Amino acid sequence: MTHRMPETTMKSELLSFFVVAMLAMEVQAQDRIYRCGNEYTNTVSEAQAKNCKLISGGNVTVVQAQRPAPATRVASAGQKVDANDQRAKDSDARLILESELKKAEARQAELLKEYNNGEPEKLGPEGRNNQKYLDRVAELKASIGRNEADIAGIRREIGRTTGAPAAAPNR
Repeated sequence: MTHRMPETTMKSELLSFFVVAMLAMEVQAQDRIYRCGNEYTNTVSEAQAKNCKLISGGNVTVVQAQRPAPATRVASAGQKVDANDQRAKDSDARLILESELKKAEARQAELLKEYNNGEPEKLGPEGRNNQKYLDRVAELKASIGRNEADIAGIRREIGRTTGAPAAAPNR
């Protein structure tokens, strides 16, 4: 007994075969990747026009760069920031600056105490090696200078945030 498939089933199988064959050819065509400097292409005509080199072996993954999302509540050149928002930002900035000023002034007091008018106490090996002592004294003096500059800069910034004069130095 011979079993015959209906004609519609044969047509659908034949169509499926052609679809699979087309996909296989497309996948095979994508296997050829060309490098054109820092760019890659799988278009043969473009690769020939740019004298690109065929890459053999290995896989190439190309990730499209995405633009960063725009920041929220950014004022454009023509837009004004709400006065209350600006006051809140200024107040926060001033509080941060005042906190940093207190930290810098406390650090300055510690440095000055350790410096002891240029004659800090000698530590362990510094009793036998005077150069180590002199290096530490020079480093302390430099740290004091840098910290004074930091304090002056913070005071200038505080003066700019409100337009009021900065606090007088604590000496």
